[in-house]
Amino acid sequence: MINKILFKYYFFPVIIKDFKFNFCHSNDYSDSVVLLKTPLVVYHRYLNTFPKKQLVKDIILNNIEEVETSAVISFSSKDKEKKSKINTRLDSSEIKGDLKKNKIKSKKKYRNKIKLDSKDILLEQNFVQEDDHLDLDLVKSLKLSKNKKKYKIEKKYDYTNNQVNLQDKLSSKQIILNKHLTIKKLSDKLCIPEAAIITWLFLQGISVTINQVVDLTIATKVAEHYNFHVIDSENIGVSYDEKKTNINQFLPEVLYQSFQRPPIVTIFGHVDHGKTTLLDSILKTNFVSKEVGGITQAIKSYEVNFEYLNIKEKIVFIDTPGHKAFTNMRLRGAEVTDIALLVVAADDGLKQQTIESINYILKRRIPCIVVINKIDKIDVNLDNVKQQLTEYNIVDKAWGGESTIIEVSALKSLNINLLLSAICDLAKTQNLQANTLSYAQGDVLDSYLDKKTGTVVTLVIKDGILKIGDIIVSGNLFGRVKNIVSNDGIKLSEALPSAVVNVWGFSVNPKAGWKFNVVSNEKTAKNIVNHNQEIYKDSLSISNILNTRVTFRNYQEEKSIKIINIILKADTQGSIEAVINSFANISQKKVQINIISANCGFISSNDLEFAVASKSIILGFNVGISSSLSQKVKKLGIVVSLFNIIYALLDYIQNYMLSFVDPEFDQQLIGKAKVQTVFKINKGLVAGCLVSYGKLKKGSQISIYHNQDLVHKGLIDSLKRLKDDVNEVVEGNECGVMCSSYQSWRSFDIIEAYELIEKAKVL
Repeated sequence: MINKILFKYYFFPVIIKDFKFNFCHSNDYSDSVVLLKTPLVVYHRYLNTFPKKQLVKDIILNNIEEVETSAVISFSSKDKEKKSKINTRLDSSEIKGDLKKNKIKSKKKYRNKIKLDSKDILLEQNFVQEDDHLDLDLVKSLKLSKNKKKYKIEKKYDYTNNQVNLQDKLSSKQIILNKHLTIKKLSDKLCIPEAAIITWLFLQGISVTINQVVDLTIATKVAEHYNFHVIDSENIGVSYDEKKTNINQFLPEVLYQSFQRPPIVTIFGHVDHGKTTLLDSILKTNFVSKEVGGITQAIKSYEVNFEYLNIKEKIVFIDTPGHKAFTNMRLRGAEVTDIALLVVAADDGLKQQTIESINYILKRRIPCIVVINKIDKIDVNLDNVKQQLTEYNIVDKAWGGESTIIEVSALKSLNINLLLSAICDLAKTQNLQANTLSYAQGDVLDSYLDKKTGTVVTLVIKDGILKIGDIIVSGNLFGRVKNIVSNDGIKLSEALPSAVVNVWGFSVNPKAGWKFNVVSNEKTAKNIVNHNQEIYKDSLSISNILNTRVTFRNYQEEKSIKIINIILKADTQGSIEAVINSFANISQKKVQINIISANCGFISSNDLEFAVASKSIILGFNVGISSSLSQKVKKLGIVVSLFNIIYALLDYIQNYMLSFVDPEFDQQLIGKAKVQTVFKINKGLVAGCLVSYGKLKKGSQISIYHNQDLVHKGLIDSLKRLKDDVNEVVEGNECGVMCSSYQSWRSFDIIEAYELIEKAKVL
């Protein structure tokens, strides 16, 4: 076999007799050469016979006959049996002269031909010794074919660079599944080929495609089939959000200047327990009268100045909705708050959302003050409320516990100053500090689309100072701060720590709950966005949890499920989340909701055209539609429904879904008859019967029994009493019964007549 070995400056044909090797060679590059910066012998890790490390030139030129044939490898060559002579003197002036002349030619001729893929370089991790080096910079980079898809190459590259991470995932065999997902995404999570998953599901009787969405039941079954253990995301030590928001590696170190920031106080509690009324009493306002339906449907912030120990202290309040649909808003309030105010109505005690809020507080160990409201009402039992709180380890200091419980009346402003003093006392013990010299950072509380100004983002600043002109990054989005407005509508040039402000600067609405950071320049912002691109690429599609999906139930019942396509428009991201989460809690066994679009802003002509094309209905929450588009809606025959109260929207969609449910009936026995005789007429056989119980009605369902065996089910097509056609025959009378679908009447058959009563429709 002849192997061509090109040193950094020399080219030699080498003859090795009877050389055998056990690994694959590529025949595509038989005339190619490998450039070695430092020519060292490369050997396979499984070969135990190899001379001490020597330069290749020494082995080849001086003792070629002594080299063990299993010691040298060839990168790529064709098996050609040629004979050549080897000059054994490297320092020969003649050889040096020839090599010098051919040096440039050999480079141009052979280097331009080299196209080495990872599969062509037959190296393993242990092939090369510690001091051996392979200069791959001399090899011309691989040019991708235009026909090859770029994403496939990138996927292969990512896999090879993350083998350790993939092996860790596979060895742990744990996976988090908390939402519907496509087969492709499920494949990425499990590190199992899409084809394997599709094949297995097909063998189970479920036909899916790579982009089709499957529900959690199917995804869990697939994961368990491949021996994965599906776990709850709450059981993971470090949350996924914490991992993907870690961008400190891109931020420079800054000086520290301490600043005592105001406390952020979030108010939690069940709907109609007086949270907004309490804020009205503190702020001396009347927000309750302005709320549609008398309930809070958005997360709002307020600032109040309170004189505490002869010093004016600022407190930032965040009011959260109490309705069960706004779970995510309450969760975001818990994540940004320093102090929690848990409002409990004295006449109502602990309710569903109260207990949910308690779990948030205890899980995150948030300093808490319990406010028992409505103490002005007659016949309230405060001790009963305190007793309920003890079940969750919230014990009043007066009872020997460590919790602060304050009794107030928001309606009559009783003990309001006592409550504010307690908040200031608790804030002092926390020693809330911020660095005014650092870049601003915090949380996205909400975002919406303003018709005049564009995307508006509500931010909570936890550290640093936010200024106009700052470059701000959130998730895979970035922008430049163009305008800062306080919650009072006042334009600001900068916002201090603990402030809750509205900011203009993003071109797309970031998702509520994301973190934000200010960076020094646009280059850094782009680096962060590129770093987060893969992680956040699907985060903006919050409607994915309610789109057309495959379920086991569809295949088990062997019937196609009815689907309602919905285009959802709402005022804010938080409202969209609340509506979609409420829809997800509606039973969809018979009718499925498919949200094909969910966006902020008013209803546009594009939405109408999309609704026509997709045969969808349009639902608007806290948004409007222009009069010109209203006329267009009537012409196109599109269903457009607008709501400003969430429970009215939920009632509407449930009733709309019920209209698609097929009617179901219960059979109610109304009568029995016994066949006395059978006679024939032109139209067929007639059963002469005696009604023994109840009555027989024309058109009623009947079951015919012979010797107690059910032989037929049908309808009474004709019913006669003597010679007259009648609609019903009551007990004790004789009649003639004709059933066109049954002509095998026999004496002593038993007829049972039923009336179908439509059942109330349920989802």
